[in-house]
Amino acid sequence: MLQRRRFISRIIASAALAAAAGVGLHPIAAHAQSKTVRIGVLHSLSGTMAISETVLKDVVLMAVEEINAAGGVMGHKIEPVVVDPASNWPLFAEKARQLLTQDKVAAVFGCWTSVSRKSVLPVFEELNGLLYYPVQYEGEEISKNVFYTGAAPNQQAIPAVEYLMSKDGGGARRFVLLGTDYVYPRTTNKILRAFLKSKGVADKDIDEKYTPFGHSDYQTIVADIKKFASGGKTAVISTINGDSNVPFYKELGNQGLKATDVPVVAFSVGEEELRGVDTKPLVGHLAAWNYFMSLKNPENDGWKKKWAAYTKAKKLPYADKPLTNDPMEAAYIGVYMWKQAAEKAKSFDVDKVRVAMYGQTFKAPSGFVAKMDEKNHHLHKPVFIGEVKADGQFNVVWKTKGPIKAQPWSPFIAGNDKKKDEPALMAAVKKG
Repeated sequence: MLQRRRFISRIIASAALAAAAGVGLHPIAAHAQSKTVRIGVLHSLSGTMAISETVLKDVVLMAVEEINAAGGVMGHKIEPVVVDPASNWPLFAEKARQLLTQDKVAAVFGCWTSVSRKSVLPVFEELNGLLYYPVQYEGEEISKNVFYTGAAPNQQAIPAVEYLMSKDGGGARRFVLLGTDYVYPRTTNKILRAFLKSKGVADKDIDEKYTPFGHSDYQTIVADIKKFASGGKTAVISTINGDSNVPFYKELGNQGLKATDVPVVAFSVGEEELRGVDTKPLVGHLAAWNYFMSLKNPENDGWKKKWAAYTKAKKLPYADKPLTNDPMEAAYIGVYMWKQAAEKAKSFDVDKVRVAMYGQTFKAPSGFVAKMDEKNHHLHKPVFIGEVKADGQFNVVWKTKGPIKAQPWSPFIAGNDKKKDEPALMAAVKKG
């Protein structure tokens, strides 16, 4: 009898230890017991997009460290799960599924290219996950499972081209649309071609060119641009992505194509992409973003100091020259808005957090208050156009008076006048 009591006592003690450790529990229940909540970080840390995406992983981890140091989210410590989809679009989907089904993350922060976002979108919609996407893109999408913290075309591409056509921007009348060959550049250029047509620009005055990811030989393309520019005042609209930007800008310098001759405005080139380039020959070329490191305001000053301190403390490879850029700001905003929404919802449940996200605001390093639209899952953001300086920074030459509401459905795409933010979103919600 005594032996049986001891055996039962051992079973009870083992069960208590297992419960305390979270063993045998559903992962979410285990997290609740240990007071942690997991998030996924889905950025390419290798391959052609690592040049742009690695810092996004790091700035997400910085935001996590800040939030944890301040008490976490509702007393829960954030536990980031970092994966490397390696600039491989099918692998993005595989890693997203792993984060949602195996790691049981509450939200995922990641992707850069639209092809990576399109790859993971069915996974998030199938499993009802939540993705915070931090990069400018082509629009033409609303999903109940994605919050878009980067720019839609009317918050970047359209204002940039309007500026180039203006007197201050040089009065361009001919345009080279040069991009990497995938969905974002092609859809953006479809929108821009229709916009230019509405402004009276003829098809013969638009030259559209695409190169594959990782393309490195731009000698012929830059020579073609110079030849095309002989037909009138010309500007280049660049949607080149990833490490191909380095050889493109080097070739501009090699062939002496100056901004005073043919200005280039880029939508995927910021401070980080110019890190490995001699920018002296590129002075005056342009980029359009919703944030620049050179902006002078208290929020940006504080953010840059925190980033510099973080890179030094973590001994990151770029600690000697810590740069900030637009997608980093968008990624940082996303983490804090998710935290605020979870606290408002008093839950990490995806459906509750989604609703709590509507109308969330955050005083951004841009100096403006970013607001999540109540209907279309996109941020209201300011727009800045900057000229490249000799030190690789940007001098802001034009900006909006305040934040601009995103138009996910471009009015320059036929049939979009019948698409509305709320009905499209509500249809997705009902379907889900």
